[in-house]
Amino acid sequence: MDWLAYLVVALVTLVATLLVVGLYSTGVRLYAISSDARPSPAAQGRLVLVKAGAYACFALCGAAVLFGVYLIVPALHF
Repeated sequence: MDWLAYLVVALVTLVATLLVVGLYSTGVRLYAISSDARPSPAAQGRLVLVKAGAYACFALCGAAVLFGVYLIVPALHF
């Protein structure tokens, strides 16, 4: 058994998992902040940026998941 290859796969899996979970949880937190029921008038512009950041985190998380599916499914490799 090639233990070095096993270690590489384990490390890449750990990093990818941390990335996807981190992006998703950051997106959830930013979305919760942007959904404040009574924001002050001065905070309106900042909340729009926070919501855009939440959507960006969700998009990156989805892209990472789709890339993982692409790597796993051989039929997608043209």
